[in-house]
Amino acid sequence: MVLFLFHALVAAHIVTGSIGAIAFWVPVIGRKGGANHARWGRIFTFALLITGCLAMVMSLLTLAAPIETHPHLEGRFDEAFIRGIFGWMMLMTGLLTVNLAWYGWLSIRNKRRHELNRSRLNLFLQYALIPASLNCAWQGWMIGQPLMIGICMVGLATAGTNLWFILAREPGPGSWIKEHIKALVGAGISVYTAFMAFGSVRIFPELALNPFMWAVPLVVGVALIIWHRRAVDRQFAGRGRRLSAAT
Repeated sequence: MVLFLFHALVAAHIVTGSIGAIAFWVPVIGRKGGANHARWGRIFTFALLITGCLAMVMSLLTLAAPIETHPHLEGRFDEAFIRGIFGWMMLMTGLLTVNLAWYGWLSIRNKRRHELNRSRLNLFLQYALIPASLNCAWQGWMIGQPLMIGICMVGLATAGTNLWFILAREPGPGSWIKEHIKALVGAGISVYTAFMAFGSVRIFPELALNPFMWAVPLVVGVALIIWHRRAVDRQFAGRGRRLSAAT
């Protein structure tokens, strides 16, 4: 029964994650600000929210029954390893995905109504990510997996920078666009990392911890964030120059 439920969750997770992975590219490379951008952005956001929640439920089942949920890994890895990678780390990355998707959605929806970003749910997701990240690092140290410590740094950086923006009284010009870009591209990094790293377990379990599988989505995603944030800076700098010339 546990294995059947787990497989059903995996199937749903793959479907919603695939939808998000495809939808991701429409707002990223398409025309910004139009109806198409908004439509596909909503599809991406809600697909990732469901995907992240499913990952957290899967992680809890793994923590409760590591061998029963991963019988194909029995004899190759011990229970502590399975709990660490597919339990605690997946719990943290699932929460990270939900955090980024919701935060990025609020950033664009609230725009200049910055005080609305301080909703209870948005703040909870930031503060919950901190202990989840620290626990991931601790569990990684316990089983000798430095990758889990590295993922902890991503979680702490996400929560810290998100809180800096949320709690700021007067964010700078265009900050909400930059945070929107950072968060939703970050969520895209998360879904592609899951496909490349966790997804490879079914075929080549050893690849799950291969740094290359984690580095490719990260490098591509960070490059996209930097490129789009610079475009926003140029856009607002141009507006500033036009306003100065008009006065």
